Amino acid sequence: MAWVVLIISGILEAVWATTLAKTEGFTKVLPSIIFGASFILSMAGLTYALKTLPVGTSYAVWVGTGATLTAAYAMFFGGESASIVKVILLLGIVGCIVGLKLTD
Repeated sequence: MAWVVLIISGILEAVWATTLAKTEGFTKVLPSIIFGASFILSMAGLTYALKTLPVGTSYAVWVGTGATLTAAYAMFFGGESASIVKVILLLGIVGCIVGLKLTD
């Protein structure tokens, strides 16, 4: 169960990271609310996962999931340039996350 919560927390990290830019310095109400809620839930999930999973593995999976999804979202919807090299590198992060799960 901790792994499921950890992955969901990583997804929520991508939500708050992406939404943070849309708050425009917390002057936009709805993005600010989404940021706050996803931030709190993401941290709560990470905290829950840390009760049973090692901190190094948990943090790497949490950050890797969030970073990969944030970068992918930015490439598809945010106007960030996409390239084969970027996609391969992001897939490398995903492969490392899977590898960490397999070694746990």
